[in-house]
Amino acid sequence: MDQNPYERRFGFLLHDIARLMRKRFDARARTTRLTRAQWQVLAVLRVQEGVNQAALAEALDLEPITVGRLIDRMEEAGWVERRPDQADRRMHRLHITDRARPMMAQFETMAEELLDEAFHGLSARERDDLLDLLVRIRGNLTERGSRAA
Repeated sequence: MDQNPYERRFGFLLHDIARLMRKRFDARARTTRLTRAQWQVLAVLRVQEGVNQAALAEALDLEPITVGRLIDRMEEAGWVERRPDQADRRMHRLHITDRARPMMAQFETMAEELLDEAFHGLSARERDDLLDLLVRIRGNLTERGSRAA
């Protein structure tokens, strides 16, 4: 059987790995009450709590209207809350609620299990090297990296 001609093409491989990781994450997340999109919101808020919707939309690479609807549903469910910005009352900052915080531990466990599965057979050094290389590639492709070239 011939090898897939795209098997070692960087873009195809990266896309396929991301697709497979999403699929595996979705399988694990079926036991929770959150969608992958909602998990992504919580993941961003976990490291950038207090961002506004525009910054969240940019971080998730989604349209602001899509993020607004997502936040509406999550706020109704009691997982996130909008708080007025102290400097600009027209703006709201997004925060994880106390109700959602215990779910973050479950999220961390699922994420670690998925990474363990993805990195199976790689040494700690190989994992670190791979991540370092991917960070450099991302840097090369960002606006900052493009200007430096």
